[in-house]
Amino acid sequence: MAGNKTKRKKSKKGNINDNNKEKKELVFKELGQEYGQVLKMLGNGRCDVYCFDGVQRLCHIRGKMRKKIWINSGDVVLIALREFQDKKADIILKYNTDETKSLRAYGELPDDLSLFHSIKEEKIGRVIFKD
Repeated sequence: MAGNKTKRKKSKKGNINDNNKEKKELVFKELGQEYGQVLKMLGNGRCDVYCFDGVQRLCHIRGKMRKKIWINSGDVVLIALREFQDKKADIILKYNTDETKSLRAYGELPDDLSLFHSIKEEKIGRVIFKD
């Protein structure tokens, strides 16, 4: 038998994800944590992150966040550093744009941070044609 067996009203369909509009407490970094911006998504829950201590790290999205919070390139995240691997870390929190602006106002993030674009440096070469 094909068909949807759930008896759900149509009015409730739009209210599935209304819980993300609430303001939550701003989380600052602690010892062993660092702020970073996602450069590139690599797949399988991994991504390249430029940390604001000047190091580019391969980060893994923790299992609690994996299918609940979507991370894209350009997002500002809080990562937990690994003691035994300096080039790898774990993403533990994603900041939205309002929280990012608040962190900038507190002086936690650098002022030259681009909020809506990836900070990945692309080298563009020029081609010179001779007649």
